[in-house]
Amino acid sequence: MLANELAGLSLHAPVVLALPRGGVPVAAEVAAVLKAPLDLVIVRKVGAPGNPELAVAAIVDGDPPDVVLNREIVEAYNLDDAALATLVKRERPELQRRRTLYRGSRAPLSIAGKTAVLVDDGAATGTSMKVAIRALKRRSPTAIVVALPIAPPETVAELSQEADRIVCLAQPPHFRALGYYYCNFEQLDDEDVLAALGRGREGRDAATSKRGKAAVENPHTADAKKKR
Repeated sequence: MLANELAGLSLHAPVVLALPRGGVPVAAEVAAVLKAPLDLVIVRKVGAPGNPELAVAAIVDGDPPDVVLNREIVEAYNLDDAALATLVKRERPELQRRRTLYRGSRAPLSIAGKTAVLVDDGAATGTSMKVAIRALKRRSPTAIVVALPIAPPETVAELSQEADRIVCLAQPPHFRALGYYYCNFEQLDDEDVLAALGRGREGRDAATSKRGKAAVENPHTADAKKKR
């Protein structure tokens, strides 16, 4: 349903980007319908001193990685540049581990001049999504589209201030835990992520092969398109 909604928007040169782990199976379906390349946006939270659940910043994988600060929390903890650098450095190995595991030797896909379609399986607070949007803006996309099956209205409103467009299928006013809205919400492990990425790449390759075959079978049509 989410993929079909996005397909109706006729997006310019879409690149589908998943927030792992939960966003990957959803993004694989979206990429297949859009016949678009699939990649990841790996976000690693940087916890506050003595309170690791409170994010002072986040690292978003890239070349080089982007560090997005939560300035309100940074000021509340009175952290200077040296203290921030130490906290960020502590989280880099885990970001590197996930990058190596999920992406291997493949470089991140470029989104410059393209539409970045950022996908997750839902959003409660939207914090990771917000960080990802801010990092992606630095990479010169034509537009950033957030795609979610479900999120509370207030989260959708906040994300709409960050992204160019939000596509969210359901916005229940009394939002419960995300798993409540799924028939099957088993926790995904790294193997599940890799399997979904594999399906996404296979679907993209099949679509590319089909388009190439169609062009060979209909050379006059292809020539006509070039003339137009």
